[in-house]
Amino acid sequence: MIAFIIRCILAAASIYFTVVLFAQGSWGWAIMTILATIIIGFTFFRNERMIMALNQMRLGNTEKAKKHIAKITHPQLFPKKQHAYVLFLKAVLNTQELGFTKSEQLLRKAISMGLRTGQDNAVARMHLAGICAQTNRRKEAVSLLAEAKKLDTSGMMKEQIAGMQKQMKATPSKNQQRMAQMMGGRQKTPRKR
Repeated sequence: MIAFIIRCILAAASIYFTVVLFAQGSWGWAIMTILATIIIGFTFFRNERMIMALNQMRLGNTEKAKKHIAKITHPQLFPKKQHAYVLFLKAVLNTQELGFTKSEQLLRKAISMGLRTGQDNAVARMHLAGICAQTNRRKEAVSLLAEAKKLDTSGMMKEQIAGMQKQMKATPSKNQQRMAQMMGGRQKTPRKR
């Protein structure tokens, strides 16, 4: 909240100095302050912590990304799309700490708020599919993986999705596990002669 107030003060001061410099006839300095005002205005629509976290995720440094996301205290004050990305990053980076149910809630909320790119939507659905597979909701996991496959138009996640699908085929379903327990495991049938 303090950062938002500081941004507002800087934006107001920058606009004031721009007007004063134009009134005095200092066109060069006035144009420079217009550029400064644009940069300050850009920070209203893009949070620097979120940009740093996304950059660290792309570089593969998840610990630094977690630190940047943890410093965002009031994401509900952000525009809707940025709020969705903060929830998405919190869910993806902190699945172990938050647990499956909280991560699933955050991912579903982020998807409903709307992520910008199809790639991010595919990642969110793939993570949701993983959570559903871990919590024995196989049908939902399969449908989420199918959605993720459709959204991954560039094919960057093709291997991960294929790996998850193969893993889900290899693990027995909940019904198969129950049947194995009831039957006492797989029993050999005697050979007929």
